[in-house]
Amino acid sequence: MDFYVINGSPRKKYNTSKVLDALVEGAYDQLEDRQYDDEINIEIIDLYDLDYKGCKSCFHCKKIDGKFYGQCPIKDDLLELLPKLWASDAIIMASPIYFGNVTGQMRSFLERLIFPKYVYGADSLAEKKTTACIYTMNVDKDMGEKLYGESVFNLIERFIEYSFGKTHSFKVYDTYQFKDYSLYENYMFDEEKKRKTRDEQFPKDLKEAYMLGRTLISEILDNEI
Repeated sequence: MDFYVINGSPRKKYNTSKVLDALVEGAYDQLEDRQYDDEINIEIIDLYDLDYKGCKSCFHCKKIDGKFYGQCPIKDDLLELLPKLWASDAIIMASPIYFGNVTGQMRSFLERLIFPKYVYGADSLAEKKTTACIYTMNVDKDMGEKLYGESVFNLIERFIEYSFGKTHSFKVYDTYQFKDYSLYENYMFDEEKKRKTRDEQFPKDLKEAYMLGRTLISEILDNEI
């Protein structure tokens, strides 16, 4: 089993990373409970550790009978990774919302992941698999859905579902942004309310992420059966 967790955040020990750690813990616990004995590869990949760019629109992936049809020929850190992802059992993609969208690293990654398998006016070349899209953001749920519902969440997930089939969507709202709010200019958020959400709601979010990890593993195993 190959289960890839893609972290689109540059902050390796903060909200998005903690959510992914909880998800992976749930995945391992579910594998143990289901007594899965085959070889397991659950890998967290930090996009900010990789050297790559977005799609270059070279269209080699679209050239009929071409050497790179359905593949991406760009020689960078995604060259060997993308085929592993396309052949995997699951891809979990997580990103904070920065300036109204997923991070630049995640956006560039999605271009490279999806476009080589995208066929204009026809079904995707990609194999169906278990996927999940995870977002963290420092606005509350009402504001998050209003600002990002269609322009980010639904848009990304339509392309994921076109490529790999139905996806899971998990959102963490109203995250605690700074270690010390007094050090930064901020006229929008109440630090006391933020801290309360961090202490009371974020542990619930982590528990939900843990359960999502269990659900994803069950989905993979049940499809194998």
